[in-house]
Amino acid sequence: MTWTGAADAQRYGQTLLEGERVRFRALDDADLPDLVRWWREPEWAVLQQLIVRPRPEETVVEVFRGWSKSEGSGEVGFSVVDRTSGELVGHVTLFGATLPVRAATLAVMIGSEHVGRGYGTDAVRLLTAYGFREMGLNRIEIRVHTFNDRARAVYGKLGYQGEGVRRDATFHDGRFHDEVILSALAREWTSGSEAVAPSSERTATAAVRSQLQSP
Repeated sequence: MTWTGAADAQRYGQTLLEGERVRFRALDDADLPDLVRWWREPEWAVLQQLIVRPRPEETVVEVFRGWSKSEGSGEVGFSVVDRTSGELVGHVTLFGATLPVRAATLAVMIGSEHVGRGYGTDAVRLLTAYGFREMGLNRIEIRVHTFNDRARAVYGKLGYQGEGVRRDATFHDGRFHDEVILSALAREWTSGSEAVAPSSERTATAAVRSQLQSP
């Protein structure tokens, strides 16, 4: 959208880090105990980590601090909180983007007690839009184990398309499992933005559809 004044820029900034259910903010030290606890829960670790192996608290803390530095132009990390209450519900990150490809990988973790309430869907939607609209990314990739059917359904609902399979990419329970690669492209996200944008943005998106030049 072409901005005609400061008000247009401020409207964009006002909604950039807020979705329907969640809001992104910087990592606080107070977030770390919950993030560490969620990351170390084996029944959830098996869905996201290559090996279920409890690690010391200090190690996991440094992992989340590293993911949340947001110092480079090709990586960001946010704590995810409930938009209304401010309660911490998870963490998201985009990483690995470099010029000229402008492709990043998306990762999301929603706390176990907050799963199934729409936070993950909204967080992925919001971070994808952020990557295209603010970071200038062209491609965002997600990798997910084939057995994680709930996550795959969420990503497909949001417009991520399957690209292929990494055969025998992970090992759990005495056998190898495949990993699915899904991606979204900036031009495709623009064309489907009405279907995936928060409801507060849909009317505005429709009104300026013909003016959109980039996500």
